[in-house]
Amino acid sequence: MSLPTTASRSVIKKVLAIETAEGVGARVRRSIGSMNLRNLTPFLMLDHFHVSKGAGFPDHPHRGQATVTYMLEGSSRHEDSAGHAGTIETGGVQWMVRALSTPRCLFMHLAFRNQEVLQLWVDLPKQYKMVEPSYQELGPDAIPTAYPSGHDGPIKVKVISGKSHGIESPVRPLGGCWFLHVMMEESGATFFQDIRMSSSATLLKCSTRTATALGWTAFIYIWKGVIRIGNDIDGPVHDNFHTLVLSNNGEPGVQLTATENDTQFVLHPLPVKIAGEPLDQTVFQYGPFVMTNREEVQQTLLDYQFGRNGFEKAHTWKSKIGN
Repeated sequence: MSLPTTASRSVIKKVLAIETAEGVGARVRRSIGSMNLRNLTPFLMLDHFHVSKGAGFPDHPHRGQATVTYMLEGSSRHEDSAGHAGTIETGGVQWMVRALSTPRCLFMHLAFRNQEVLQLWVDLPKQYKMVEPSYQELGPDAIPTAYPSGHDGPIKVKVISGKSHGIESPVRPLGGCWFLHVMMEESGATFFQDIRMSSSATLLKCSTRTATALGWTAFIYIWKGVIRIGNDIDGPVHDNFHTLVLSNNGEPGVQLTATENDTQFVLHPLPVKIAGEPLDQTVFQYGPFVMTNREEVQQTLLDYQFGRNGFEKAHTWKSKIGN
């Protein structure tokens, strides 16, 4: 029997992202990828980090995953050995496929205030792990916004990828993945987010599942404020820095309700909601190399050691912004 179209997913796991030091001068809150939430296919890692002036992450390689860098505050300069460089401004996003990879440097610079960043690693389907690197970058004004309660209402949804209330993102990931940034200004503001995909699979052109997104993995990361998940008005509430893994029992979406009216809600977004298509493949990870078995990782290490198959500049290239 099918569930009602407003049946909501619920929270089945809650993980607090504890702040630790990483990179050069960065403070990182990691939930997905930590010991408490190791496997959440297709997601490999979720970092919420703060960086100060001159801080960042030194030159380093990648292979086998997509990295999504979303600037909550400040700006980020980036550069790689293929000659791609640029700046991600506040509210902007870079969706980068690191398959047949070149070494990369991600360094931060200060723009009148400290940077606050969300970075998500998404596993690539096996057939895409050796494709050429690619970038999809959107400035803050290029990311479309949905208004579930009308333009004058208290809720806004930045559609980084996927679709919300008739608004669709131009980002086309390899493999199915939605990334929504939800802003709720008032306590009591509530809306239902449908996560079903169109039957023609035109929304995510590389998705292998063409019917719906009902079976997708979904989670919420709360940046600021307090929210309630589901239809139970007396249900538990969840506050900032928690990742909430949602149930996956055929519910078509999730009901989101703000439960605080605080100034931090006015200027800053509340939760980030992400859903992705589970991959029927093993994950074999060695640092920034993410493949499907030991042999593929060993081959990647050899490619990096001998400077081949995308790593030709691995031992000679130095980034300008990091050196």
